[in-house]
Amino acid sequence: MTTDYDKLFSAFFHEAADAAGAVALKYFRKVIPVDDKDDKSPVTQADREIEQTLRALINKKFPTHGIFGEEFGKENIDAEFVWVIDPIDGTKSFITGRPMFGTILGLMHNGKPEMGVIDQAYTRERWIGVSNQWATHNGAPIRVAPPRRLENARLYTGSINMFEGENFERYLKLCRAAKLTQYACDCYAYGLLAMGWADVLAEQCLKLYDVAGAAPIITGAGGFIGDWNARPIDINFNGFAVAASSRELAEEAMGILNE
Repeated sequence: MTTDYDKLFSAFFHEAADAAGAVALKYFRKVIPVDDKDDKSPVTQADREIEQTLRALINKKFPTHGIFGEEFGKENIDAEFVWVIDPIDGTKSFITGRPMFGTILGLMHNGKPEMGVIDQAYTRERWIGVSNQWATHNGAPIRVAPPRRLENARLYTGSINMFEGENFERYLKLCRAAKLTQYACDCYAYGLLAMGWADVLAEQCLKLYDVAGAAPIITGAGGFIGDWNARPIDINFNGFAVAASSRELAEEAMGILNE
């Protein structure tokens, strides 16, 4: 028996994204305190307030579901359904006034990401998708770009600071192999890939909340996403991600990243 994720959860995803966006706009391009977490990454009251807002909504609507959030950790993580929250993906963009940040909310079912939303409140853009079924941008259906080889592809990567040691050399080789490369676009890049404006995306040092909500949008738009060994994203995600308009293009990028 298949689960109708659209029917069961779409209304809630929109409600949650609206609530998160209202908080983000309250703080964006305002002078607010910025704290450093243990890993030296920045966090703001906007991050914390969005996650607290979403946790309250989830607990009210789905009290038996689990939650895994960037700022406040895990709750009932062994539940059949687990919501994965990145309250502001791209906090560095957020605190420097760059509208490339977004809220990512994903729904895991039995350890696999099945539905997700990326919401960019400032530009009023919302991507939502169901894994391997459909994806939309502001309500309009979207598809990834036609298949390309890496030499003709538009590549997005995370921050250059993500890549160290041997991986840095492979990263540079990947950037040179692509037709053009753009950098540090956070969740916005996943949305662009799903719409056909980019072809391949490679990152490392990620957490589950960075990709759990983006993965259903990519596959829903006809694309591929997995770790650097082509394993699907799941609850045991290892922090290495490649997304692409086709599995073949993803594997071409992986061939360089795994040399």
